[in-house]
Amino acid sequence: MKKLFFALFLTWVIASPWTGVCADEFFNYPMFGSTPNPVGSGARAIGMGGAFIAVADDATAASWNPGGLIQLLEPEISVVGNLYERTDDIRLADSPVSNGEETVHKESLNYLSITRPFHFLNRNMVVSLSYQRLYDFTREWDFSVRSQDLTGAMLMTLNAEESFRETGSLSAIGIAYCIQIVKQLSMGITFNIWDDDFLDNSWKKKYSINGLVGMESLYPFPLNLGEYPLQHSLVDTYKFDGFNFNIGLLWRTPGNRLSVGLVFKSPFKGDIKQKTVEETNFDGFLENKSSTYNEELDMPPSYGLGISYKFTDSFKMALDIYHTKWEDFIYKESNGNRISPITGDLKNKSDIKSTTQVHMGMEYLFKNGKSYHVIPVRIGAFYDPEPGNGHPRDIYGVSAGTGFTFQRYVFDIAYQYRFGNDINSSMGDNDSLDIDEHQLYGSMIIYFDL
Repeated sequence: MKKLFFALFLTWVIASPWTGVCADEFFNYPMFGSTPNPVGSGARAIGMGGAFIAVADDATAASWNPGGLIQLLEPEISVVGNLYERTDDIRLADSPVSNGEETVHKESLNYLSITRPFHFLNRNMVVSLSYQRLYDFTREWDFSVRSQDLTGAMLMTLNAEESFRETGSLSAIGIAYCIQIVKQLSMGITFNIWDDDFLDNSWKKKYSINGLVGMESLYPFPLNLGEYPLQHSLVDTYKFDGFNFNIGLLWRTPGNRLSVGLVFKSPFKGDIKQKTVEETNFDGFLENKSSTYNEELDMPPSYGLGISYKFTDSFKMALDIYHTKWEDFIYKESNGNRISPITGDLKNKSDIKSTTQVHMGMEYLFKNGKSYHVIPVRIGAFYDPEPGNGHPRDIYGVSAGTGFTFQRYVFDIAYQYRFGNDINSSMGDNDSLDIDEHQLYGSMIIYFDL
């Protein structure tokens, strides 16, 4: 009888919308916990709202626009740290008891680099080696489930607590080279190596449920069959390897008043090793199974245009427009299915469109020429849409930053706030969420003599 109940329970879970959040919604595809847009690098760029394609005058240029590396005149090392907090205010149409706020916190190394300019064949050149954390998968959700469903003559009731945890990140080692083509024009390229063995490029999704399943037979007469404890967990682990490149150009007018930058980030295919482990304990009746797959994730191409104008030696403004072709973002399962990672549905059933980001910012420098002190003030604003089914999800943000420069030491700090209201989530057409995301960046740069 217990085996029969167990079979009925599994049929119920798989075939019936017993709650607003089903395991399938979480585990059919590698969902990005924070945002599928890459994480920005460097406190200075973040303080200017991420408008850095045409500025790109520190070592983080390798990630924003490698063509800007030519502006570095001395060897330098740089390190960037990041503190992160995100709150999801979740509203589920089919399970209002699960509505509520969920918050995650994280701290991480955002960027690390060493850069060396040199002169060769009558040309100025720069090489750089860097580490950059590009994608984050952190998410924690907890739900209360109170649900009933009639399957044939069996009335099944679930009272349980659900939990979803996603951890991990994707990072790349960047090898960059920049050359001054003519006095006002430079070109650079960054080769990004996404290697799991060296960088631990992996992420894990764990779904679990713990509660009681009540069963009542309605035929041929009502009969209460009792309540049975249930524990169920499903864990997917992904390991990611790949390679791509960024190409950038930077053109500056004489006197460097006006700068124009272009950047292209190539599409690439990431190899994924996926392992799935599922365990169910239904009133002492155990079932375990595991499987492994070799799959692929096609990452989309993107390109951007940036304009920066220096009004005085102390004041500049910048504007970036950045475009990503999310319709080319495809997860290829081992069985040949082509899935949209945004919706979890088959690619031909998903309506994913490109997104265009707009970033703007300014920087003003308070200088003390006698002591070589420089204190910057930076502010920025941006429109940072996330891809969604049918239309992008509107995300906005603001930022501010400052710092301190003394001789060969530069310290910068920046705060960024991203928010989105009434965003249609991937869990259902009538489900939505509000997000509030806070990030704090700190950068340290040390310059060396040639």
